[in-house]
Amino acid sequence: MGMRSLVALLLLVALAAFAAANWGAFTAPTELTLGVVRVHWPLGLLMLGLCALLLLGLGGLALWVHARSLMDLRRQLREQQALRERADNADSSRLAQLQSTVQAGFDGLSRTLDAWQRQLGERIDSLQSEQARHVAQSANDLAAALADVERRVAEALRRGG
Repeated sequence: MGMRSLVALLLLVALAAFAAANWGAFTAPTELTLGVVRVHWPLGLLMLGLCALLLLGLGGLALWVHARSLMDLRRQLREQQALRERADNADSSRLAQLQSTVQAGFDGLSRTLDAWQRQLGERIDSLQSEQARHVAQSANDLAAALADVERRVAEALRRGG
């Protein structure tokens, strides 16, 4: 129970105790003027009745304000939930778009790397075949040079011989 409710309850108990202690004065008829008409009514009961009506009216007003604030709160919660869902959907959409962009970039890099590897392989094959050709040419040149030297040596031996 809140502090305000406790204070209101204590005030009601005090008012009830006051009315019970002075019940005879509250119920004593008094001549009252209601504008044009004069009546004999108990003034205390009339005032208690007016206090009770005021209390009921204020209680009803408090309930209405509380119910209205609860309805506003529920409406705001629904709006926040809708906004949260839209934000989550937007985030998911952006993440999917980012993922596809990154994937496309990786695919492009992979294709570029594959092309470079192919070019490097072709270049290595070309260099290997060129080296083999040079080795074969060098072997042929060396064999020809050796044959020429042998021929000269043989010729020199025959002349000197």
